[in-house]
Formats: sequence, C-alpha cells, structure tokens
Amino acid sequence: MPRWLPLPPISSYPKGALGPDVVAAITVLFLGVPQGLAYATIAGLPPVVGLYASAIPTLIGSLFRSSPYVLAGPTNALSLLVGGAIGEATGHDPVPIALTLALMVGVFQILAGALRLGALVDFISTAVVLGYISGAGILIGVGQLHNATGTAGPTGRIWVTMGGWFTTLSEAQPLAVGVTIATVLTVIVVRQLNRRTKRRVPSAIIAMGLGLAANLVFDLESRGLRVVSDLAPIPPGFPSLTMPELGRIPELVPLAIAVAVLSLVESSSVARSLSSKRGESLEASTEFVGQGMANLAAAFTGGYPISGSLSRSALNERAGAQTRLAGMLGGVMMLLALATLGQWLNHTPVASLAGLMVVVAVDLVDVRRIRLVCRSTREDLVAFSATMLGTWAFSLDVAIYIGVGITIVLFLRRARLVRVVEFVPRGARLVETSGDDPPSGRPVRVLHVEGSLFFGAAGELRDALSAVLSEETTRVLVVRLKRATGLDATTATMLGEVAQQARAHGRHLVLVGVTSRTHEVLERSGALARFEDGNVFETRTRWFSAMAAGLSRAAELCPGCTDAFGPFLAATDHRSDDSEGDSEGDDSPSASPGSS
Repeated sequence: MPRWLPLPPISSYPKGALGPDVVAAITVLFLGVPQGLAYATIAGLPPVVGLYASAIPTLIGSLFRSSPYVLAGPTNALSLLVGGAIGEATGHDPVPIALTLALMVGVFQILAGALRLGALVDFISTAVVLGYISGAGILIGVGQLHNATGTAGPTGRIWVTMGGWFTTLSEAQPLAVGVTIATVLTVIVVRQLNRRTKRRVPSAIIAMGLGLAANLVFDLESRGLRVVSDLAPIPPGFPSLTMPELGRIPELVPLAIAVAVLSLVESSSVARSLSSKRGESLEASTEFVGQGMANLAAAFTGGYPISGSLSRSALNERAGAQTRLAGMLGGVMMLLALATLGQWLNHTPVASLAGLMVVVAVDLVDVRRIRLVCRSTREDLVAFSATMLGTWAFSLDVAIYIGVGITIVLFLRRARLVRVVEFVPRGARLVETSGDDPPSGRPVRVLHVEGSLFFGAAGELRDALSAVLSEETTRVLVVRLKRATGLDATTATMLGEVAQQARAHGRHLVLVGVTSRTHEVLERSGALARFEDGNVFETRTRWFSAMAAGLSRAAELCPGCTDAFGPFLAATDHRSDDSEGDSEGDDSPSASPGSS
C-alpha cells in the first residue's frame, strides 16, 4: 500500500468495529448538520455549502489521512477567514470564489505533504494561533448581532458592524431575540446536564431542532422570523459536480496560502492531540496529503476550504470510533441527510443559527489559555496581541501574516544570539571570568564562543571581538570556536575583516578549536587568507592541545604576555589523549578538572 494511501486492506478490518463506527458516524452527524449550516453562514455562503463541505470531503479526508479519528469539515476560524474574502468580493457570486480557494488550498497542502514539510507548522507559535482564534471568536459574535436581533445594517470592520448594530436596535424583532436567547440557554442547559450525567447528548442539534420545531408548530415564519430558505434554499438531492474559476487564481494566492497554513495548523493540532491521547503514531506529511485531498474534493463537489474539525473529531473519538470507516460513513450519512432532510432544514430559523454561533464565539475566547500565554513571555504577549488586534484592523489573512511575521522576527532575534564568555587563568585551569577577576588590562585575552554563526550573528560577534581588541592593553585575542556551529560566508568574512583590522593596529586574532567544516568555510570564503600564518588552529585529538597551541602562538606574537597562562600550559603536557568526539574533548575550559 503506498505511504500516501494508508487505508488497510478490508481483510484487516477489526472484528466488532463496525457497530462502534456506525454509532460514532450517527453521533457526529447530529453535530455536523447544525455546524455546517452555521459555519457556512459565517463564511458568507449559502448554508447548504456547509453541508456539502461535510459530505464527500469528509469521506475523502478519512480515506487518505493517517489518523483514524480526525474528520475534515468546516471550522469556525477557517470559515471566518474565507468569509473575509467573500465580503470583499462585492458584486461577485461567492460560491465560485470559495470553490477556487478550496482547489488552491488542496494543491498547496498536497505539495506540502509530498515535500514532507510536516514539521513547518511547528514554527507557528501557539500565541499566534490563539490570537487569531480569539480575535476571530469576537468577530464571529459581533457578526451575528444583526441576525440575533433580526435587523439589517452595515457590516465590515468590528467597529463598523457594532456601530451599525447600535443604530438599528430600535428595530429589533422580539421574536428573533427570543429565539436567539432560547437557543443559547438550551445549549447551556444541555451541556450542564451532560456534565452531571456524563452523557454526550449533542446540544447543538437539540437547540436547532427545538427552534425548527417551534417554527413549524407556531408558524413563526409568517410573523416575520427569517429562516434558512430566506438566505438561500437548500436544494433537495446530492451535491452536483462544480468547477472552480481558474481565472481567479492569481488574485487569491495570498489568501489561499493563509487558509492552507491555518487549515494545516488546525488539522495537525487536532491529530496530534488525539494520537497522543490514544498512544498512536502520526505521520504529519500524510495528514497534509489527506487534508489536501479533502479540500480538492470540496472544490469539485460544491464545498469550500475545510480543516480538521476539533469538535467533530473529538466527538468521533469519544463516541467509540475504531477505524477511519467511521469518518467515511459520516460523509455518506451527510449525503443521505441532504437527500432527505433538505426541505425541513429550510425552515430552520436564522436566529437559531445566530444563537449557536454566539456560543461558538464564546467558546473560542479561552480566557484561561490567554492568561497562560500572556504570562509566559513578553514575546508571546506581543505575538498574541498583534495577531488578535490584526484580525480587527485588517483582513484575516493579513492578520495571520502579521502574527507569523512577528513570531519569525522574535525567533530570529533569539536565534541570532551567540554566547560569548571570557576565560581567565586560575592556576592549571581556565575559568569563566567574574566580577572578582576582571580580565581588563591583560595583554592576552581568551574568548569562548557558543551558538550558531550564521549571518544573523555576524554583527553581534563582531561587536564582541572589536570591544576586546579596541582596549589599549590588548595585544592578542584568542577565540575558541569548538562549540560554535553553522559558520557561513557572512560570518567568515567578518572574522577575516576583524583579523585584518587587528593586524593593522598592531594586534592579533588567533582562532582555536576550528572544526574541519569551519576551516573549509574560512578557506573557501577567502577569510583564511586575511589571517596571519599560524594563527588558525584546527581541533586536535589531544585534550586542550589546540588551546595550548594558540596560547603558545600568542607568546610568540607577544613575548612574555602569556606568563599568567604558564600553569595551564604546563598542565596540558600531562593530559591523556582522548577522542576529539568526546563531549569534553579538546580545549574546553569547562572540562578542566576543578574548573567552574
């Protein structure tokens, strides 16, 4: 079986798993129907599109992904991101835009899986995702104010929507407000009963069902209550084959990338959570391919971009699903629901969906997690705040890019830091300097460098070396690079320039503990030619021999300057040989017996 098609043969299907898989599929269906209608409304699409996105795409996603529990389908945060694009495309049919986005997202995700880029989602911090979800949650709640009160008014940025809603409060329909409040209270009551009885009664389907029943019994439509058919009727039957508008691809690329990234982050977090809970392995790149295939299916069956749904996936696992067949059966059951329940779902009050989405909005703003993240580090606080505020001030894809950009900048700021410490002789040892033993005034100085010497660290390292060489008493600076890695041309060139400038001022730069790779980069970049002959010492198999050789060279360059290092140099003559690969090998000051 190919890696990207992890479905096991039918003969290996566990005995007794069919019953639990069917029960799980039915259970998830009761949650999937109200969620599909509500999330499509968030996305600014006809409600039926949410059901289409929960049918064949769910089936295909379960077929191709590695996790047997994760279900692909519409999600709240992703729907809001898509809705931002739909809202900006005034005067255009929103469905073709959604189809094209789903196609592009699917292609991006399949490519990411084929290139095995599963680890890349780890570089998007929790603070960014939490900031986006929290900001999106508030936007979802604000966006439903008009539906909750049965009014019409301007929408757009958060302040425009709220300002427009306040001006229409005098026109609020008591019937819509009552249905919204009743829906919210129903969800709360059912959840409380579930906690007390430890049952899994789907609160969303109960709340929506009561709203539908009330409408049908009391004919609330005739009294002005808006229903789903007023937005866009749900046609009976299965979804038809659809074709994305390929001409829109260039203008949608930035948004499609943001949607693809958010979809992968959501899917991966859900899959990892469930796999760790069950103690099962997870292939991240296969998850990418499975999610991409689900989005391709959505593009050609009337859906819109989807992700791994946390609520439906968790319910699927808790309901006892044993294999991926549960998700596939869930997709089939959604198709059957479309064929048989469409005419009834058309009478669902819009206020009921608004109530459900208000609950979703409150759930998304996780105050406990926000406190934990904001208290962790200043960087997390900045990333969270900037992303959340960005969701209100800019389009949602821009908000994601802002958050990711800030995370990358903060990461590079942290990654570029190299550790530079100075060591001084103390008898037969080299110890890290302290306030009690300042090195200033010594003609020979020893610096120990640790960290990645990529281009981002060049400026910081230059400043550290130049500060020591600029002191009037310094004659020779010995720099140990054994614990430094990743030297590139930029930093190598900088070292050559510092060596040349030091020589021009009658001072000398000596490198010790130079690994073979570092030496090769120095040579190829031309930096080695700027050093004086005999001032670069490669690592050696004998402990501390490279440092001893460097200090001996310092004595040649500045006779009498290394007297303070005499006991250390004498001690190195009696050290035993050891492998250069030893973690304490070569001239490491911390390896010296008794050193601090």
